[in-house]
Amino acid sequence: MHKGLQTRPNFYFILLSIVQVGLNTVEAVWPLPQTFISSSEQYRLNPQTFYFGYEMQSAAQPGCTVLDSAFKRYFSLIFLDSTSGYGALRFSVDKPFGVEISVDRDDCEGYPSEDSSEKYNLTVSAGRASLNAQTVWGALRGLESFSQLVYQDDFGSYFVNKTEIEDFPRFQFRAILLDTSRHYLPVQTILKTLDAMAYNKFNVFHWHIVDDPSFPYQSRTFPDLSAKGAFHPMTHIYTQSDVRRVISHGRLRGIRILPEFDSPGHTKSWGKGQSDLLTPCYNGGIPSGTFGPINPALPSTYTFMATLFKEVSSVFPDSYIHLGGDEVDFTCWRSNPDVRAFMQAMGFGGDFTKLEAFYMENIMNITSALNKTNIVWQDVFDYHERRSSLSVVEVWKEGCYLCEVRRVAKAGLKVILASPWYLDQPGPTHNWARYYTVWPLAFKGTEEQKKLVIGGEVCMWGEYVDATNLMPRLWPRASAAAERLWSDEQQTSNVDKAFPRLQEFRCKLLRRGIQAEPLFVGHCKHEYQGI
Repeated sequence: MHKGLQTRPNFYFILLSIVQVGLNTVEAVWPLPQTFISSSEQYRLNPQTFYFGYEMQSAAQPGCTVLDSAFKRYFSLIFLDSTSGYGALRFSVDKPFGVEISVDRDDCEGYPSEDSSEKYNLTVSAGRASLNAQTVWGALRGLESFSQLVYQDDFGSYFVNKTEIEDFPRFQFRAILLDTSRHYLPVQTILKTLDAMAYNKFNVFHWHIVDDPSFPYQSRTFPDLSAKGAFHPMTHIYTQSDVRRVISHGRLRGIRILPEFDSPGHTKSWGKGQSDLLTPCYNGGIPSGTFGPINPALPSTYTFMATLFKEVSSVFPDSYIHLGGDEVDFTCWRSNPDVRAFMQAMGFGGDFTKLEAFYMENIMNITSALNKTNIVWQDVFDYHERRSSLSVVEVWKEGCYLCEVRRVAKAGLKVILASPWYLDQPGPTHNWARYYTVWPLAFKGTEEQKKLVIGGEVCMWGEYVDATNLMPRLWPRASAAAERLWSDEQQTSNVDKAFPRLQEFRCKLLRRGIQAEPLFVGHCKHEYQGI
């Protein structure tokens, strides 16, 4: 990873932000829309006469679960000080102001997918705002932008300025990874993260749900996996009901829930609830009593994995599934005489990367048969000779990550970039700029190869992260990556220009109950209330 840039903003931009906050205008929307034109002409909003509605020609109409719930949510977010709830118009001297929505497709009961359009157009003029999108998912992004345009004066009155926005994401895949194995994260913490993701226009929650330390996913088919493999079989698990809650919460915010069941390594917790799954390690020709990665030599391994993934595929509706495949330690396989005999029979000789490739090939065949698109960590690409069987490769290793992106794209495979966005390591608050000054397509390649880079991912691994420090460690640094993945690179390449906008957005996050840490000296009009 490249060294973080100095991010202390220069005096001009501090002064500029103070002046603009004083004028009660809105700096802009975060992440910055593709086209954003705002004027000083302002319109007063009164919560008693404000409403959301559907245009006559809209394919979605009242009863659309995604938009109906979004209207209630955004009414509360826009009018945070208001006691009057969302609903019928009340008597007021102010003229009504309506946000009228029109979508081309009625996908109200579906789930967002890898090819869902998030494009929208938003026009704010006297008495109304018009929001047009191809899908309800695009309409959600437009509602978020509108909510950020509303501001209050010093007397508590609400205003919005005349604005024109044409917007769409630069990358289709914009993800946050949370690790719930190294520390259990309560469901409420996950839901709050999904809220913050929606404010930042992230659209994929990569749920690294199990790993070596614990197996909190409660399987219907193999209940012992969590009963014996979780930190606690009752308090530190995700029930099927919990998982449904997370999926539903994400859907209503246009966020895909992407599960990862990483194997054959990172599986110590699996072995507690499933005997004969892990490889017995040997020392001097006798079993040592310890276990290594999943045993790839036994037919029972693949029977178990097929049954587990059949369940996982029915529980998680998204078409993508993450199979892991990283950091496999071959020491235990090498020590086991049965594994070595299997390798000789298969003609692998002493090449353990061929054994791992054999295992991953079998797992990918299982999930492909379940109509899932497989994502694997870059390790699998590095040793896999039959690369045509791979679908999506996630680049995570340090070093020249763009070289890796280029190698994967040259092989004709889709790429997700994660390397520069590992936020789990403790670091100074002001290093947000190192996550902002990432250029995912800055490698030599054809336009077709660059199109294979489908997006990026912010990773928050759990060694030193639990519910006490997740929010401030994640936000607003992840917001820097959010803009990089959504916005036009040319318009958002300057850290100094981004700073006042990000500072204002951070204050919005605080106001909405997200415990985002400070970027620099300063204050917010509404400080964090601990809600």
